Parts: sequence; C-alpha cells; structure tokens
Amino acid sequence: MMVPVRCFTCGNVVSEHWEAFESRVDDGEDPGAVLDDLGVGRHCCRRMLVSHTDLVDIVAPYQ
Repeated sequence: MMVPVRCFTCGNVVSEHWEAFESRVDDGEDPGAVLDDLGVGRHCCRRMLVSHTDLVDIVAPYQ
C-alpha cells in the first residue's frame, strides 16, 4: 500500500491516519465523521485520505 506520507499542499503527515480511516470507513462509518474524530481538519489533508486510490496491485505485474 502506498499512501502519501505527507499532504501535497501543506506538508502535514497524513499517512499515520490511513489504517484507522480505511478500517472504519470499510466498517460503514461516514468518512467525514471519521476524519473529524481522527483530528484531520484541513481540507487539503482530508482530500489526501478521501481520494486516495491504491494502484500498486494494478501496476505491479507490469514491472
């Protein structure tokens, strides 16, 4: 899994929240509420987590 370590816009660390965010959203929680609970408040950082798509499994066979 290749989650960006830092937000591309502001430089805050966002990767530390990924596992909790992904597991809670997969369990059916609202993504916005999860981000609020994790303390991710900036719009740019929220974007990094909400819009992440893991493409490693798709691209890896072509290496």
